[in-house]
Amino acid sequence: MNARVRSEERRAEIVRAALEVIAERGYRGASLAAVAERVGLTQQGLLHHFPTKEALLVAVLKERDQWDAVPDSQWRVDLLVSLVEYNAMRPGIIQTFSALLGESVTEGHPARGYFTERYRKVRENMAAVLRAAYGHRLPNGLTPERTAPLLVAVMDGLQYQWLLDPESVDMPGAFRDFLALLGEDV
Repeated sequence: MNARVRSEERRAEIVRAALEVIAERGYRGASLAAVAERVGLTQQGLLHHFPTKEALLVAVLKERDQWDAVPDSQWRVDLLVSLVEYNAMRPGIIQTFSALLGESVTEGHPARGYFTERYRKVRENMAAVLRAAYGHRLPNGLTPERTAPLLVAVMDGLQYQWLLDPESVDMPGAFRDFLALLGEDV
């Protein structure tokens, strides 16, 4: 195995460890030392791959987006249920995303710009999904642009509730119920 492949594998291992540490402690509570320890490196060894904590955060966010391509792809309303079901199988990723999202609303957080832009794209994408399904007006009379933030809020809100009480919150079932409110038969 050549050095480039080993370096890429080590970077992937570091990103996975960072996902775990951020899920446990949040971004502000996660230290490079804790991530380095988790993968058996010194902090200096980790800095060889990621020169700053912010660079590691960017890698974590990019990795998460590779698993969840909603911002950059065209979905149908019925396929959103599949996405919610998929999310229910990966609590660690959802926990990391939720911890970072919650912290990013504070002034000066390094992920604030990322989440601001991501949500803008997600709202645009969800409006396009709704427009493809319903045209310019949903059965409730709202436009896709007015409904898109509500759809995103339901998806993210269900994730928080599910993380807090997975035995009581049927995330996919509750999302299907929300779609039924829109008039979708799923």
